[in-house]
Amino acid sequence: MLTLPDYPWESLRPFRERAARHPDGTVDLSIGTPVDPTPRLIQEALATAADAPGYPTTHGTAALREAIAGWYARRRRVPALDPEHIMPTVGSKELVAWLPLLLGLGAGDVVVRPVVAYPTYDIGARLAGAESVAADSLADLDETTRSRVRLVWVNSPGNPTGIVRTAAELKAIVDDARGLGAVVASDECYAELGWGQWEDGVPGILEDAVSGGDLTDLISVYSLSKQSNLAGYRASFVAGAPNLMPTLVNTRKHAGMIVPFPVQEAMRVAVGDDAHVAAQKDLYRGRRERLQPALAAFGLRVEHSEAGLYLWATAGEDTWDTVGRLADLGIVVGPGSFYGAAGEGYVRLALTAPDERIDAAVRRLSATA
Repeated sequence: MLTLPDYPWESLRPFRERAARHPDGTVDLSIGTPVDPTPRLIQEALATAADAPGYPTTHGTAALREAIAGWYARRRRVPALDPEHIMPTVGSKELVAWLPLLLGLGAGDVVVRPVVAYPTYDIGARLAGAESVAADSLADLDETTRSRVRLVWVNSPGNPTGIVRTAAELKAIVDDARGLGAVVASDECYAELGWGQWEDGVPGILEDAVSGGDLTDLISVYSLSKQSNLAGYRASFVAGAPNLMPTLVNTRKHAGMIVPFPVQEAMRVAVGDDAHVAAQKDLYRGRRERLQPALAAFGLRVEHSEAGLYLWATAGEDTWDTVGRLADLGIVVGPGSFYGAAGEGYVRLALTAPDERIDAAVRRLSATA
């Protein structure tokens, strides 16, 4: 029987209970689940497509794939992506967890993930029987390990840190991985949420400055959960790798990994409309701008966080001490240690709380100054 580690968020239960005792209630800034309404035009697209008695297509409708290709051209500097090399997925987490197995990885193969990273990269390696290794550069690995690397995960903007990799940094990873014969998969689901210098978007794995115009063995993974409040729809997609996509599509057909047709239609409408994405980003911007100075007043230093919907912060103490002190204020946060040993001493605060709760957190944090 396959045995996986306990789901880490369960260990937050006593801190949730502690926070719930606050007289003004809990402010939950831990798990980054969207709380704002799904845009009306997307809801209407879902409802219009609700009469769907037949089986949907695993590869996705031609109209959906063409819309996604248009989005890559408009928003991600990939002007000529072939719609044949695009496929919807049942949320991005599903694709992250199953990609090593879908690629045929197994015992003896190495999956590389960032040093501070979303835990599902490790889980995906375990599901396939492969080995997970943490490294931000393949140059950090010894030659024996390098010789076994088959898949490299890049996460930019990063969860939980908000780090953005420049095009030059991404290209260096791609060039090194190609020399090893490894696939590079880039989890880019926060790409529309860049701040400061990244306001107009962050570099992506498929753009020419990174790929050199060759998408062989390069996979872009994207989710509409954050930018369109579609976490409940499980609306994501994967693109690129013309040498791999036919096999990925075929394998997923056999496994029944299919996005329902009404969700495909909702996705088609969502990727074609930039206005609702900009409006949602402005909501996150306002929450971010109010929360950051309050965290500083509490003694937390925000690091990185150049993009995405989280603030990555440290008080220079044990992670759980910070989690506990915030729980005493009724605020629940994500422990940095959930994201690997290098996350010890940090906490992750999500901007996915209603404005009223963000303002409550700001008042409580500021009052400690």
